[in-house]
Parts: sequence; structure tokens; C-alpha cells
Amino acid sequence: MAHSSQRERITQYIQDTYGSQAEYLWADSPGNAIFRHSASKKWYAALMRVLPEKLGLTGVEALDVMDIKCSTIMIGSLLATKGFLPAYHMNKNHWISIILDESVPDDQIIPLLELSYDSVATKRRKKRPQPTEG
Repeated sequence: MAHSSQRERITQYIQDTYGSQAEYLWADSPGNAIFRHSASKKWYAALMRVLPEKLGLTGVEALDVMDIKCSTIMIGSLLATKGFLPAYHMNKNHWISIILDESVPDDQIIPLLELSYDSVATKRRKKRPQPTEG
């Protein structure tokens, strides 16, 4: 069985679970993709190849990084965990970067991805009960 990268597994999970297809928006960054919520059209995940120096890390190999939307409270505690960094190229109060190098297990990423997806869903307004005709 061929070993798939964490990026490939997460991309497959997104497609299978949410039906979102990767959108490649930048000609100069062909490895960078975003995923939009099907209803709200808002981004909930961005996958990027980023040089370590841009993330404040050492090394020369570009890293696979996923940005997801996250609550401010969670960001604080996640940043203390290996594999999580302040969001690259996004609002650092509402987004966080996860390095997809197996340092954060898939089963820890998936619930966060779910929260990100749910956070951009179209908010449903409560409907007033309609008077019934008698």
C-alpha cells in the first residue's frame, strides 16, 4: 500500500466528508489551495506549501501547512502544542496553522476541521411559528 502524505489524507477527508473541492486561486503558488463551505462560500481551510523561514522555523524544505478557522480561546492553548503555529497569511485571532508533517495526528486535526467548517456555515435565523389557519 502506497504511503499517502498527511496533506493527501486530509484533502481526501475534506472531499469525502464535505464535498468541497480544492480551489487553486494563485498562479504563482500552484501548491496552495482553499476549501469553501458549499452553502456560505466562505473559506474554512487553506492548504499551502510554505518555506520554514516564513513560519519562523529552521530548515530548507517547504512544509505542508493547513490554516483553519478556530476560536480565539482554542488558539491560545493550541499554540502551546507541537505542530500548531500562528496563522500564516491569515488573521491570527481567528485562524491557526497546522503543520502537516505527522506531528499532529489526523484524529486531532479532524475535529478542528469540523469546527472550522461549522464556523463558516450560513447562520440559520429562527423562523417565527406561522399562525395556523382554522
